[in-house]
Amino acid sequence: MLRLLTLIFALWMVGPTVTLAQQTASTQVSAGSEALVPDYTAWEVVATRAEDAIAAGRASNAAFDQLRSELVSWRSRFLTAQGINSARIDTLRDQIEALGDPPADGQTEPQEITDRRAALNEQLSRLQAPVLTAEEAYRRADGLIGEIDALIRDRQTAEILELGPSPLNPVHWTAGLNALRGTALSLWTETRFDLGNTVRLTQLRNNLPLIILCLAIAGVLLLRGRMWMERLVERLTQGHATRLRLIVGLPASLGQIALPFAGLVLVVTAVNLSGLLGTRGTRLIATIPSVGLVFFAARWLGGRVFAKPGLGKCLFDNLPIERQSEGRWLTAGMGLILALAALLRRVGMAEGYSDAAMATLSFPLVVLAAVMLFRMGRLMRQHVLAEPEGEDERKYRNSIIRLIAQVVMALAVVGTLLTAAGYAAAANYLTYPAIHSLALFAFVAVLQRFVTEGYALVMGDPETATDGLIPVLLGFVLAVLAMPVLALIWGARVADLTEVWTRFVEGVSIGDSRISPGDFLTFAAVFVVGYMVTRLVQGGLRTSVLPKTKIDTGGRNAIVSGVGYLGIFLAAVVAITSAGIDLSSLAIVAGALSVGIGFGLQNIVSNFVSGIILLIERPVAEGDWIEVGGVMGTVQSISVRSTRIETFDRTDVIVPNADLVSGTVTNWTKSSMTGRIILNIGVAYGTDTERVQAILQEIAEDHPLVIVNPPPLVTFMGFGADSLDFEVRCVIRDVTQGLPTRSELNHAIARRFTDEGIEIPFAQRDIWLRNPEALRGEALPKREPDAPTQEPPEPAPTEDDKPVQRDIDTGDGGER
Repeated sequence: MLRLLTLIFALWMVGPTVTLAQQTASTQVSAGSEALVPDYTAWEVVATRAEDAIAAGRASNAAFDQLRSELVSWRSRFLTAQGINSARIDTLRDQIEALGDPPADGQTEPQEITDRRAALNEQLSRLQAPVLTAEEAYRRADGLIGEIDALIRDRQTAEILELGPSPLNPVHWTAGLNALRGTALSLWTETRFDLGNTVRLTQLRNNLPLIILCLAIAGVLLLRGRMWMERLVERLTQGHATRLRLIVGLPASLGQIALPFAGLVLVVTAVNLSGLLGTRGTRLIATIPSVGLVFFAARWLGGRVFAKPGLGKCLFDNLPIERQSEGRWLTAGMGLILALAALLRRVGMAEGYSDAAMATLSFPLVVLAAVMLFRMGRLMRQHVLAEPEGEDERKYRNSIIRLIAQVVMALAVVGTLLTAAGYAAAANYLTYPAIHSLALFAFVAVLQRFVTEGYALVMGDPETATDGLIPVLLGFVLAVLAMPVLALIWGARVADLTEVWTRFVEGVSIGDSRISPGDFLTFAAVFVVGYMVTRLVQGGLRTSVLPKTKIDTGGRNAIVSGVGYLGIFLAAVVAITSAGIDLSSLAIVAGALSVGIGFGLQNIVSNFVSGIILLIERPVAEGDWIEVGGVMGTVQSISVRSTRIETFDRTDVIVPNADLVSGTVTNWTKSSMTGRIILNIGVAYGTDTERVQAILQEIAEDHPLVIVNPPPLVTFMGFGADSLDFEVRCVIRDVTQGLPTRSELNHAIARRFTDEGIEIPFAQRDIWLRNPEALRGEALPKREPDAPTQEPPEPAPTEDDKPVQRDIDTGDGGER
């Protein structure tokens, strides 16, 4: 009593403190909510400016991108502001729901309830006002962003489909030649001016040793660097296993890109140290390393995809050696075309080339790129056609390669026709992205093989690791990561990708709830933890708790299964609650779908309910010997939907649980393992029946599996056609041993009857032959046609006319 009074006093003293803390927390939440309210005045200015710019449509793409970034920032603020007072709003809704619905017409309720409901609704409306304002502003910002994206996409489409000068028109050839001549003259004029400049010449003399050193090193790296790295890779991989060769060779082979690229950097450095180039020449020479990097990377990629013998494994291993060499040359050639196209594009933008000049100068590059692209597609098709009949995985991969090859060849043909017709932008849009896409696919394939072989090397079990799930998932992740790059290759903007990511992060709105990836991850994490806890509890019950009770095996399995179902259900409920997912808005949809799902899944639901009934009532348990629907065997497992029965032929039969609940089931071992067997025995006529009965009784009682109480029953059944029939009925301890017991008893009866001189008869049959002369080959007497109809007297029977008795094999070892 003293402790109770002390506790009451403590709670009374703590109560005001808790109330004060709650008020302080509420004040802090309100202050924090006010801090989350955006500045709608500033937003109105930005929104109005964006609407005016979109209506005018005269701003550049760069200006629209800048405006779009501002709108995205405002949209994220509005999305955050939609969560203002969310906890308080949920509390008010719960309070209003607790008060019940307003009274209908003709009904009344206490005035206190009415006033309280009105006060709560007024407070709820006041708290929802900033949320609704933020949602309206969010919709406006989102709409403006969509309009800007649509406007930029329309501009890009118009640029691609714009008809320009045809490069086949000889009139435009002069423009291209004049453009190149003008650029060359400009560079020569600047260089000649610098050669006459004393300051430039002095700089050249001072830096001449360093320039010569840079050029010498650059020449060695450009001419011999790739060969050195190939020899290094060959030495590093020599004598190692295939997987180790790939793991070591791939990183080392990157030197084939690094050394030549370093050589180009040294060349540019030497030219800049000379000071002989002017502004245009310096700007042009600065692009050389990046352009050369494209060529070196393409040549390296071709060496990995179409690897030389001893330097790796060719991805297109169905091609002969000469076709693999062609693949390396095509890959390097396409890389060179891409490098020259990039260089031409930069020079054209810097020098201000006309459309006719660009169309004329880019036409040979586009045609060469299309030809190489077409030939690469043919190599890919040849690889697919040479594939022998093999596993499904290679068939699926080759089907994808075939599809890519067909698309590539079609793009090569269409690109050539478009550039000839004057659609240079469309031709560039189709041809060069196709080459970049092939390079991306090849690079991802090389990385996937590297990751797979590395995982197999780390795991130490190459076969299992290569066919395992982890390498497949890693390869899938690499493919997914390549998707944004592929989108950028085909004209997608970075803003488009960020918009997709923003939508993904924001989640999906379902009713009044918004499910984001964070909510999904929370749900998955909580559910996994709950699932693991459920399995731990099941393991503890199965191994530690239930074995110490008097519950039989079937009951233990039922309890463990029930705990598993309950734990998974609770884990799902707790995970949904933890993720903050409100499923009340889905109640109408679930109600509408319940009828269709009920009809479509009625058998599954029936089996599920039957499985629960089996686990609760336990008419059948694991280990029971049952017979259902003509199937006899031992119950191995009972799941939610079906029961697995192992027959005596060692085959598994899956029986739906509904058949076990609604059908007739014979359970031979439900209550006990005892069962009865019946033996039928026949003895010859003239045998002492009482003696036979005593012998059979003695033999049955002497068997170790035969139960003495109740004792075996031997019955003289009657007089058969060939024997005196007896029946032995005995109950054995283990009914599953009925067949071996029956065999042992039969052996004992046969031995005892032999010792006692008791004959076991077998069936006898007499055969009468109507025409015995036919067996001797004699001809039958012919009857004269004019003979009188009166038959002669029947002659006396002879020895040949007597009945012939033959021994018949009855199949039981005896003859009659």
